[in-house]
Amino acid sequence: MSDHDLPLARRDLARRFDAVRRHTLTLAQVLSVEDQAAQSMPDASPAKWHQAHTSWFFEALLLRPFLDSYRPIDESYHVLFNSYYEGLGPRHPRPQRGLLTRPSLDEVRAYRRHVDEQLHALIARAGDEQWAVIAPTLELGLNHEQQHQELLLTDALHLLSCHPWRPAMRAGEPARFPESRAEWIAHAGGLVDIGHDAAAPGAGFAFDNEGPRHRVWLEPFEMASRLVTCGDFLRFIEAGGYREPRWWLSDGWATVQAQGWRAPAYWLAPEGDGHGDGDGDGESAGWSVFGLQGLRPLDPHAPVMQLSFYEAAAYAEWAGARLPSEQEWEAAAALPGMAQLDDQVWQWTRSAYHPYPGFRPLEGAASEYNGKFMVGQLVLRGGSLATPAGHTRPTYRNFFPPAARWQFSGLRLARDARPRTETQA
Repeated sequence: MSDHDLPLARRDLARRFDAVRRHTLTLAQVLSVEDQAAQSMPDASPAKWHQAHTSWFFEALLLRPFLDSYRPIDESYHVLFNSYYEGLGPRHPRPQRGLLTRPSLDEVRAYRRHVDEQLHALIARAGDEQWAVIAPTLELGLNHEQQHQELLLTDALHLLSCHPWRPAMRAGEPARFPESRAEWIAHAGGLVDIGHDAAAPGAGFAFDNEGPRHRVWLEPFEMASRLVTCGDFLRFIEAGGYREPRWWLSDGWATVQAQGWRAPAYWLAPEGDGHGDGDGDGESAGWSVFGLQGLRPLDPHAPVMQLSFYEAAAYAEWAGARLPSEQEWEAAAALPGMAQLDDQVWQWTRSAYHPYPGFRPLEGAASEYNGKFMVGQLVLRGGSLATPAGHTRPTYRNFFPPAARWQFSGLRLARDARPRTETQA
């Protein structure tokens, strides 16, 4: 049966499946074979591994349980490319993914083709009752692969930042940003509804951690209309922000001292020769920032990125503001005047990554997708320049440990609403 003969819903998912799978290969093709095998730190994974793991996901959660005729191309892949699914058996240690010189990149690409062919066979053969079970997992798999598309870029960027050449992943110049003034946009607070409403008409896909929708109380607050820029953050550096402990949380200050941080990741000081290892003094024109287009002069109007939660919280304290809660961020996202919500950097919030009231994980193997990570992490909201088009929504909850800063992560300021004066009343 060809895709043209499939029911409309199946045909749409089949075509989206092909588009998502092609995009992963497009992102990876700018990297050399050697680039795609290397692992620059335990938290990052090689591009080759990302391409294999996203295939493993479809194989492990769909092909093995639902396609009777399925035969794995290599049984060892079930262990090599399992990420963290304890219920699906043993896995290769995460810090050692860069040691997987075999299978080769060509063999991984053959694995992807094998999974793609068999997945199309499953779409075509599944009965209606089976399809009702398969379709949500297939949708989850597409969104899972889109997450790994962003991770492929962030992990490869970290790898290339370690190379003396600091090679570019994309041609051309980075986007230029006009000078703009941050405005404070007020939210009246009160009872607001937060999270994904799966029962709403046209609700669309959301991860399990985005729901259920529930009501929270917010005190009146204000949110900055735009993101904190490199120029904003440079003033913090030049004011001695990385040398003054009073702005930092205790764990953050300990991390700054232990890691020798003096600027955001991928910043090079005017006279420095390492990643952010200068003393913070100098004009903005003397600083450089490494990004997808390689090493470029710092743009003072561009959003600052590659920040840890600790750095974001310290800057907010220095600026006389604070980070928003994730509930404030979601409520403010609907207000007129809010800019740069989901196309530049993920924005740190002050909210711990906890389950919403009434949260229940997905059934089966997918139950391990989100819930078991709900401890020791902070929530980020929005989306980034590396997030695939169409993958974001206001309820999306990204999460990372507070010291993580190799992602496209930045910040937006918030503050408690100022009391109105008599002249304002």
